[in-house]
Amino acid sequence: MDFPIANRISGVHGSMIRELFKLGADPNTISFGGGNPASETFPCEAIEAIASDVLKTQPVSMLQYGLSEGYLPLRRRMKAYLAQKEGIDFDKNELFILSGGQQCADLVTKVLVNEGDVILTEEPAFVGCLNTFRSYGAKLVGVPMQADGMDLAALEAALQANPNAKLLYTIPSFQNPTGITTTLEKRKAVYALCQRYNVAILEDNPYGELRFSGETVPTIKSMDVDGRVLYAGSFSKVMAPAFRLGFLVFDKSLTAPITVAKQCTDVHSNLLFQHICDAYMEQYDFEEHLNASRAVYRRKCNLMLDAMRRCFHPEVTFGQPEGGLFVMAFLPEGMDSQPFVREAIARGVLCVPGAAFLADESKVSNGFRLNFSTPTDEQIVKGIEILGALTHEWIAQNKGV
Repeated sequence: MDFPIANRISGVHGSMIRELFKLGADPNTISFGGGNPASETFPCEAIEAIASDVLKTQPVSMLQYGLSEGYLPLRRRMKAYLAQKEGIDFDKNELFILSGGQQCADLVTKVLVNEGDVILTEEPAFVGCLNTFRSYGAKLVGVPMQADGMDLAALEAALQANPNAKLLYTIPSFQNPTGITTTLEKRKAVYALCQRYNVAILEDNPYGELRFSGETVPTIKSMDVDGRVLYAGSFSKVMAPAFRLGFLVFDKSLTAPITVAKQCTDVHSNLLFQHICDAYMEQYDFEEHLNASRAVYRRKCNLMLDAMRRCFHPEVTFGQPEGGLFVMAFLPEGMDSQPFVREAIARGVLCVPGAAFLADESKVSNGFRLNFSTPTDEQIVKGIEILGALTHEWIAQNKGV
């Protein structure tokens, strides 16, 4: 049968990063392309012990259906944790456990956005969420990033040009792909602009626990006085990505529609893994675990940045992330990073061209994203040396092109 594909999917391309993963599977390729947490940070022994115990003592309750809203002990624990750590008011807000941070974006879009509605987004931004927005027929309008967060003048211009915009998508801490952290002043300004123009905010914070330098910056959700900020978090980067667990904090007025949206999607998230997360936070020192993970990422990030400073052409620019998993480098203005990345892959180093993260897929980007969490130390040094040599060749050959 010749199946006609629905418009909501036919116009959405597969993730370029996922396609690049296939190339990264070559054992001879050094991959800076993924976004995986470092495997040495997984608390494997604790997970094994908790799973073994609960499957011996509570097998039926762990293998039955669960609540759509999430495993109640974990929901309670996360509310207490976020109230204490982020100052979130749960008299006004609710928290659900969802199937990864990606489902947060999916359910928010399903509940709040109609086909043809405008979603404003940082540009560049996480391609997984951009594709989710596209799959619901949303029109994406990108707001350029600066070194300290979104360009506020461009954001206000976009708000004025799109008076019926439904949502602003932002990753304020250690942004994917750039690694940028939005300053407190800009977070306040972003919230104030969205108040003025009556736009909801989806604040995506999967990397917030992975700050390894600098000072903590309050979340936008902690400033929320009128319920417009929906706050998404994830256990993927701090426990294990295969759990596929995230959480969404939202104004209580949205409880009923988000419950229905969750039930229509997958009924409930993995109950066993929800129990493991809750038991780990109860029985083990979660902060010690986070500190150990932060130390791993601090060392890997510094190793990569030192190699980039040493090896890259001086006209290649890049920031200094204070956390997370990524740094983005930029060829001189006007250059297209896609052919550069193709040549890098031919030389055995995988990275992701900046065009993969644009709201407007027809635009050209001079950026390329590098992941420092997954490769070994030796791969980081060797891979950056290969990329560095290529930047010198590439800029010499393409200057002025």
